[in-house]
Amino acid sequence: MVKKALDIYEAYNRFYSGKRVREDSWDYVVVPTNSLAMKEKYNINFSNNVVPEDDDLCDRLFLAGIEMLVTTGFYNTDLGRVLHISEDEIYEGIKHAPKEVKIGSGKDEVICRPRRGNSKVRPIIEGGPTGAPVSEDIFVPMIQSYAQEANVDTLVSGVLNTVKKHSVATNTPWEIRATLTEIRSVREACAIAGRPGLGI
Repeated sequence: MVKKALDIYEAYNRFYSGKRVREDSWDYVVVPTNSLAMKEKYNINFSNNVVPEDDDLCDRLFLAGIEMLVTTGFYNTDLGRVLHISEDEIYEGIKHAPKEVKIGSGKDEVICRPRRGNSKVRPIIEGGPTGAPVSEDIFVPMIQSYAQEANVDTLVSGVLNTVKKHSVATNTPWEIRATLTEIRSVREACAIAGRPGLGI
């Protein structure tokens, strides 16, 4: 039984005292090993159907996800440590999760609500290069091409390779400038497409 919800302070304390794990070990050993174990334990097999429609498989996927989170935890790249939570804490978090989220504004606002398996409710459609590297000379037109599609409800931006022809290196001022440029460019593309309130 959970006595109280996991707040930011408790999460920080658990991260700070959590087990040390190297990032490459986390990425290439811990996550793949635990994923394979869950796949085998819960008999997860998508075959040729990437989006499962079988209720039993959906249930097994959910249980596998819960156990994967309990077993694996969350990794903090800055601290190089892992935070573990209990199954009760996961269910408590689900119970208190928002039932809907508003994304965007004005005529471009959409409401994202939970959908059950085989739902008749149309899903929210996200368009965009989804974190893929994009050249700065085509960034705005590329985002605009997604924004002007009527069936696209929200955008997932790409990442600039360069800014003013300077390489975007991690932990440098150019990384900050790239982020600001991406935000401005996405907003510019949405305005050009006539959808200034499109959610990002």
